[in-house]
Amino acid sequence: MSWKDKLRQVEPYVAGEQPKLENMIKLNTNENPYGPSEHVKTVLNSIDTDHIRLYPNSDADELRHALAVYHGLDDDQVFLGNGSDEVLALSFLTFFNGDDPVLFPNISYSFYPVYCDLFKMSYRQVLLNEDFTININDFHQSNSGIIFPNPNAPTGLLLSLDAIEQILKNNQDSMVIVDEAYIDFGGQTCVSLIRKFENLIVIQTFSKSRSFAGARLGVALGNKEAIAHLYDVKNSFNSYPIDYITQQIALASVLDSQDMKEKCQRIIRTRERVKVQLKDLGFIVPDSYANFVFVSHPQIDGQQLFLALRKAGIIVRHWQQPLIDQYLRITIGTDEQMDRLIAFISQYLKEQGAVTK
Repeated sequence: MSWKDKLRQVEPYVAGEQPKLENMIKLNTNENPYGPSEHVKTVLNSIDTDHIRLYPNSDADELRHALAVYHGLDDDQVFLGNGSDEVLALSFLTFFNGDDPVLFPNISYSFYPVYCDLFKMSYRQVLLNEDFTININDFHQSNSGIIFPNPNAPTGLLLSLDAIEQILKNNQDSMVIVDEAYIDFGGQTCVSLIRKFENLIVIQTFSKSRSFAGARLGVALGNKEAIAHLYDVKNSFNSYPIDYITQQIALASVLDSQDMKEKCQRIIRTRERVKVQLKDLGFIVPDSYANFVFVSHPQIDGQQLFLALRKAGIIVRHWQQPLIDQYLRITIGTDEQMDRLIAFISQYLKEQGAVTK
């Protein structure tokens, strides 16, 4: 027997491509096309580098308090991690330890089954309806926990607060995690339900709406006891997940949240315009509430269009996965970027003889 026989074998999550192409339009990883607040830039320019030699505040107390105020919660209802992926992983370890399977949609964030495989957890993928909507009654079954994104990824569809509340009521013996990575782009957060349901954890990220994809900060919100257990697990893994610089610039972002909201509104206006334009070109466009659209064309193969866009320097996301292999997920960029996307697709459809309105 060799050391290779003792390895943990996993099939890893495949992140969105980070290509190095000249003059490309990068619309594949849902990054915000508008930078963070000017206050963030000011703080970065005034960072005292002497602090970098010291360990940061282990729980980012000042930032934690600012987020508690922002969400109308107490400080000990807020958890911080190194990106929402770390928060999700630690949440799986903390809350999903029963004998029954973890439940999540079959078309959802593809990291969920990776976590389950990594942590040796059984899971069951709950089938979405043909229109990609969630049937909440399908989550009324034995489980060790439930997780789903809202809005869902990659579909962008939104579940109402009433529907989420029904899932919580039907599963009061399990933790329900609502992954709100895209909630600032048109949805209504379910943070208000935390005071009604002890079995709710809400996870958010700074990567999307706050333009922090390169800084890594994730947040979990919930009841005090659940958050305390999450910190116990975190401190058994990494006592200092949030570095000093990220703590300082994230605090600046929270204190200037109006800037984030205004930029989200710009993205929403662009998204709604692009949805209409794509529909006019014959695309099937589910009603996205995220900073992306999820589209297919009945006359054009999904991978064929993906490769044509890539050849033109427009990078979008495509999965070779049953049920969604004809769909592309397109991040909403600037108006100029989206105009170039629409212009290319329009010309491409004409060249392919695809009928448009």
